[in-house]
Amino acid sequence: MVKKKKSSYEGLQENIRDMKTPAIETWDNQYPDKEYTVVIEIPEFTCICPKTGLPDFAEIRIEYIPGRVCIELKSLKMYTIFFRNVGIFHEHLANKMMDDFVGACDPRWVKMTSEFNPRGGIKTTVIREYKKKDR
Repeated sequence: MVKKKKSSYEGLQENIRDMKTPAIETWDNQYPDKEYTVVIEIPEFTCICPKTGLPDFAEIRIEYIPGRVCIELKSLKMYTIFFRNVGIFHEHLANKMMDDFVGACDPRWVKMTSEFNPRGGIKTTVIREYKKKDR
């Protein structure tokens, strides 16, 4: 019987899906019948490495096709600042942000690219897409 070695990362991200984050506000889209793409770039995103406690720096790029509402940018800025002191894995950040974004504005389509600066000689990019299912 092979005994699994316990990871030193175990338990660091157990409740990430339930983490309470600031609300992302929206405003009514006056052109919900039109299909157009909005691109939002956040070039100075920061969070914390959950293992070392050191800062991680990233550029977040959000491309989305709005539905009934559009994202209010100041609230998105406050939302991203929230992560400045949060220890979170890159993959978890990308998924949490996407879930919160989709939950806030229910877009037709969105692609979120989280491109992290190299850490220890390794650069991480996490890409996630969402497409609203036809109703």
